[in-house]
Amino acid sequence: MVIASVFGLIICAALVIGDWYQFTSLQSWATRYGCGIARRRDTLPISSDRLTAVFGPYGVLSLPHGIARWFPAQGRIVIRPSYRLFSLRFRTAWPLKGTVDVIPNAQGLTLHMTKRIPWTSAILTILWLGIVAGGTMVFLVMYGLDGGFQSARGALLALGIVAVGLLVLGFGLILLSLAYRLEDHRLMEVYYELQATVTDPCSPVIPSISNETPMRNIVPLQQS
Repeated sequence: MVIASVFGLIICAALVIGDWYQFTSLQSWATRYGCGIARRRDTLPISSDRLTAVFGPYGVLSLPHGIARWFPAQGRIVIRPSYRLFSLRFRTAWPLKGTVDVIPNAQGLTLHMTKRIPWTSAILTILWLGIVAGGTMVFLVMYGLDGGFQSARGALLALGIVAVGLLVLGFGLILLSLAYRLEDHRLMEVYYELQATVTDPCSPVIPSISNETPMRNIVPLQQS
């Protein structure tokens, strides 16, 4: 039993690590990876050629608070904030990245951004909230079937258990709200920096490669 439990924990840890690795990857196969939770749309008065010029031959743009990569064959940009070790920019359990689909139109380019979180973060969060809410409801049903509400003392005990369940559920929702606001602020900061860079005629057309993205992990874009 102990061996099975340890083996199960190892598998779960491997799944979480693999999920976060794919989520943070800047490769083409991971552009749409992650659970989409929000969307927004913007229009920029630029052309696709401007994106290609700004992002350079590697398609990578290092921004003050993050990094972006442009995939012209897919018409898509991936952006994510940077997290510096030993600083206040710690990473929560619900990090966000942006998948930006670029669509040419008469005014320039339309950006359809989808905000994504890792699948493991979404699944574990739903399970956590579901267990708290479902466990409280199951307790009330079983407690009532056993005759727990037939006395004032039993009713007060049930009320206390429900209050604890609601407190835990409320704390979880508040934690999720604060984490989302923090991560959304970080992502939108990078998104606005990207917009400012590609629309600024004075911005450099050959960006530097971010230190957190080694050159061996980035290959030049295929020329069409």
